[in-house]
Amino acid sequence: MVTHQLVELFLVGSTPAVGDIFTMVLYEYIYIFVGLSLVMLISFIIITLSYVLITLKKPYNFEKLSSYECGFQPFEDSRHLFNIKFYLIGILFVVFDLEIIFLFPWCVSFYLIGFYGYWVIIAFLIILIIGFFYELEKGALNF
Repeated sequence: MVTHQLVELFLVGSTPAVGDIFTMVLYEYIYIFVGLSLVMLISFIIITLSYVLITLKKPYNFEKLSSYECGFQPFEDSRHLFNIKFYLIGILFVVFDLEIIFLFPWCVSFYLIGFYGYWVIIAFLIILIIGFFYELEKGALNF
């Protein structure tokens, strides 16, 4: 809206004052400024409240500070090797999650990309499905 006013001023031929341009541009950014101010205010309130509530608590007792492992005292070091399948599942999740994220822009711009874009995404999904069946065949998802 403010940009249209600037264009009209320049098309008419009159030169607006520098202060007028500055205030017009400032009105466009006031919503961003108000939003950032609210975010900073809410963040400050939450951090302050959490600090105040933590300091008002009763002093810690030994039971709350002790480590908890299914109700028993820990009897071995917690730093031991995990099965590689846990890491593999995590990596596969990240890969397939990123693949699915690529589908969202395609869904939004489907009407713009036309026939070519449709077949590109079909080829992409076929490669994704082939990779999934390959992982199933190799037993990557079996425990």
